Amino acid sequence: MRNLINRIALAVRGDEAMSTAEYAVGTLAAVAFATTLYGVVTGDSVKDSLTELVERGLQGGDL
Repeated sequence: MRNLINRIALAVRGDEAMSTAEYAVGTLAAVAFATTLYGVVTGDSVKDSLTELVERGLQGGDL
């Protein structure tokens, strides 16, 4: 059992840390995803849908 736990821990940890270039690419990907998500969430269609949902909920209507 102990051997299995050690093998799992080694697999999760990996052999090496990420290099600076890998961090940079990962950071750029995260920023691109966050920017896209922000654009979608702050878009008019999402705002309108959420506003309508809240208004119907406050009026006691069916969701």
